[in-house]
Amino acid sequence: MKNRISSFFIAILMLCISVGGANAQALKAGYADPEIIITYMPEYNQVQNQMAIEYRTSQEALQAMAADFQDRVEKYQKQQPLLSAERQAEREAELGQLQAEIQDAAARKDEELNKRQEDLMAPLLDKVQAAIDEIAKAKGLDIVIRSPALLYVNPDRVININVDIAKKLGIQIDEEASTSN
Repeated sequence: MKNRISSFFIAILMLCISVGGANAQALKAGYADPEIIITYMPEYNQVQNQMAIEYRTSQEALQAMAADFQDRVEKYQKQQPLLSAERQAEREAELGQLQAEIQDAAARKDEELNKRQEDLMAPLLDKVQAAIDEIAKAKGLDIVIRSPALLYVNPDRVININVDIAKKLGIQIDEEASTSN
């Protein structure tokens, strides 16, 4: 019984492979590089400028915390010979805790900045994806592949739609950069 079932599944698998192979011949594909297109969008410069401001503000806050920590360390070092062993241990623990808080704050700021960049970039990515969808439908493409992942493209069978996407979005892109594959 098991041989019949496994033979049946093997036959089905072979049928799927042969049908899939026949359909693959008719597959119409395109490729695009959304990152290149986004860099030409005017909104991208606005996102970059906003992120530069937020990064600078974040760095200034962290530098203020680090300067305060350094002042406390220097004050402790000056007072250390006058402090009891118990008091030295307390101050060292306080400084260790403050250092950990600064490191935590830096990690939180990095996470916040990454999230903020994702939030600011999302509308741009959505616009590009909508344009990709429209171009793919208009050209009758079955699949659109992200171009940085491509190692080889047969230009007779797979088309570059970067310029079409850019036109759809009303932007000009460097055609040489768009065909870097």
